[in-house]
Amino acid sequence: MTTYQVDQRGFYGEFGGAYIPEMLYHNVEQLRRRYLDIMAEPAFQEQFQELLRDYVGRPSPLYYARRLSAHYQTRIYLKREDLYHTGAHKSNNTIGQILLAQRLGKKRIIAETGAGQHGVATATVCALMGIECIVYMGAVDIERQAPNVSRMRMLGAKVVPARSGSHTLKDATTEAIRDWINDPEDPHYIIGSVVGPHPYPDMVARFQSVISEEIQAQLLEKEGRDHPDLMIACVGGGSNAAGAYYHYLERPEVRLIAVEAAGLGVDSGESAATSVLGTRGIIHGSKTLLMQTEDGQIVEPYSLSAGLDYPGIGPLHAHLIDSGRAEAVSITDREALDAAFFLSRQEGIIPALETAHAFAALDKISYGPEDLIVINLSGRGDKDLGTFVQYVDEY
Repeated sequence: MTTYQVDQRGFYGEFGGAYIPEMLYHNVEQLRRRYLDIMAEPAFQEQFQELLRDYVGRPSPLYYARRLSAHYQTRIYLKREDLYHTGAHKSNNTIGQILLAQRLGKKRIIAETGAGQHGVATATVCALMGIECIVYMGAVDIERQAPNVSRMRMLGAKVVPARSGSHTLKDATTEAIRDWINDPEDPHYIIGSVVGPHPYPDMVARFQSVISEEIQAQLLEKEGRDHPDLMIACVGGGSNAAGAYYHYLERPEVRLIAVEAAGLGVDSGESAATSVLGTRGIIHGSKTLLMQTEDGQIVEPYSLSAGLDYPGIGPLHAHLIDSGRAEAVSITDREALDAAFFLSRQEGIIPALETAHAFAALDKISYGPEDLIVINLSGRGDKDLGTFVQYVDEY
């Protein structure tokens, strides 16, 4: 029987593992040995749940989108992760990891960020706990996500630009790992998505699984059943999707829709459509699907959305797509912009540009009038207003 949970070696099917420099082995192995035990401690769970409730603002509403449902002639619920402190789902993970880092005795936090939401969430919890924070961010993303950069600095984080490669998320991750290699003992690296060496993909998915746990209870209350027919989420690395899918992975009656960024078009040469363009390879410590040349050189990704501008996907999602459990949908910049403006004017909700990709999938997939669809509204669009305003006259 196919399973979609990680195995003891850190693999999802053939994807995953921990391909790391020897200097990081002690840190990663310490984390692997202890993360499940720490997360299971009653005191840890009590503190984690208290902060999610009283600091982050959980549970988030499951909102029935009436006008959107009428337009698409189906039933659509939105999981409102955009309403949380820091504006996205990212705090679920950073709260969990900062508590874990404290129990491991770490004195410094390093992180990478693309859209800036993970960087803000990391800077927030570091300020909360009084721990030094350094966030690596692509120089291009620093320009296009200026509000989030200002928020990180306001919170006391040091934001370091990555100026290699395409100056985006991939390069920020590379710089963060380089920092970790140079000082493997003191810092904890808070990876923001379900990527990187084991146990990070599983650990992040577990922290984010609060999303699907809440959806189960909320659907039971609203619809008399605990599952949707379709679960839709955008996928860059894929943490919000992993959280939305988690309690439905082994339930084939739920269609999992993974929506990625096609940029200027899948075949344009300016894309981040990893499920279509990717092949098996290793990036940032795990085996997954990634965009690369025949000789293994990373192909620079492109998306108007900084959070989806990554040449690979998390190993869980690679396994879900490769096995056929999840359906991959590729959405262009223009289609995402169309969806962002449409949602804003249909429901009065301005989504993050990353999240807008998930809404655009409604025009690409099949469903019926009796189907129940949940879209994970993973982030709000404040950070993207600088981009949206460039196109507002066209809508």
